[in-house]
Amino acid sequence: MFQNQQITKDIFYVGVNDRQKHKFENMLPLPFGVSYNSYLVVDEKIALVDTVDTCYGDEFIDKVKSVIGERPLDYLIINHMEPDHSGSIRLLRQYFPNVTLVGNAKTLSMVEGYYGLCDNTLEVKDGEVLTLGRHELEFYLTPMVHWPETMMTFDRTDRVLFSGDAFGCFGALNGAVLDEDMNVAPYWDEMVRYYANIVGKYGAPVQKALQKMSSVPFEIICSTHGPVWKAHIPQVAAMYDKMSRYEHLEDGVVLVYGSMYGNTARMAEAVAQGLAASGVKNVVVHNVSKSDASDILRDVFKYKGLVIGSPTYSNELYPAIDSLVRKLELRGVKNKVFGYFGSFTWAGAAVKRLAAFAEGMQWQTADFAPEEKQGLKADTYQACLRLGERMAELLK
Repeated sequence: MFQNQQITKDIFYVGVNDRQKHKFENMLPLPFGVSYNSYLVVDEKIALVDTVDTCYGDEFIDKVKSVIGERPLDYLIINHMEPDHSGSIRLLRQYFPNVTLVGNAKTLSMVEGYYGLCDNTLEVKDGEVLTLGRHELEFYLTPMVHWPETMMTFDRTDRVLFSGDAFGCFGALNGAVLDEDMNVAPYWDEMVRYYANIVGKYGAPVQKALQKMSSVPFEIICSTHGPVWKAHIPQVAAMYDKMSRYEHLEDGVVLVYGSMYGNTARMAEAVAQGLAASGVKNVVVHNVSKSDASDILRDVFKYKGLVIGSPTYSNELYPAIDSLVRKLELRGVKNKVFGYFGSFTWAGAAVKRLAAFAEGMQWQTADFAPEEKQGLKADTYQACLRLGERMAELLK
């Protein structure tokens, strides 16, 4: 029934597309869907690398059987235990009761915890090799990219790296699987959004993993989400390297504001004018009450500069701004050029809160912060223009 999609002569794509789910992990919007990628290595022995979300279990089993027919499945390699990749393990066992579950010690503990399976398992350690016949699978433990059990599997024979969630992105696959057979342009921003929201906190472990894998001679990357990377590996690797170092991908400024009655919004418009007048061409403005937080985080990781504006709300930051600030703190975002401003009606607190936030993040920060009491006045408007100009100077 299914037309087999081959990565190499012996490696087949058996993943599925999810165009139904509105939010990934019930948090992150999926305007372009998402793929759950799984791969078969067919040799004297057959190994399946990861499974798919349980919602697509039946389709997944059909795809596996369309490749191997009535042959037994010998191994399931479990690179990552999040349920969008491990959810079909129990179903797989029903169809292939003798399949050996392969994972490291932490993986197998989670397999038992999630699915109650503890029989017919094979624990592998860092650097161990599993031979399927012609193909040799080598295992590399990459903890905290972005769970403690994560690992990568390298097929020495075809030089294919099964990377787990690393190098993945949001966006369903529209017919093609290999990057060289598609227009990859829509996936770059979705890769940044995926990294910022899913992996962003774990820059140091990602750097360790990149260093560990730098000597591995892979020529194809098979991630668990998004395209299979072959033609664009240098760009993908460079993006992950920069993002995990908290270095910006493009020059520009993200300007984020909250506003109840329009006064802080007017201040934001003035800051944007000051930025543009000073030569900053990439000025991305987000109304925090309208833009999804995942898009804001994407752009924070993408651009060097960040400006936040907030009204005082119950002697604190505007709630959606406060939530964003906590997300940035959680991810330990580094190396930003930062500016801020605020407004209040009778008692100002927002600017003080943003100043404390900036100090805690240890960012390079503009040396003044416009603050307005009640309606926007001419002198504050000019101060907002100057904040934009000052941010442009700091970025240079």
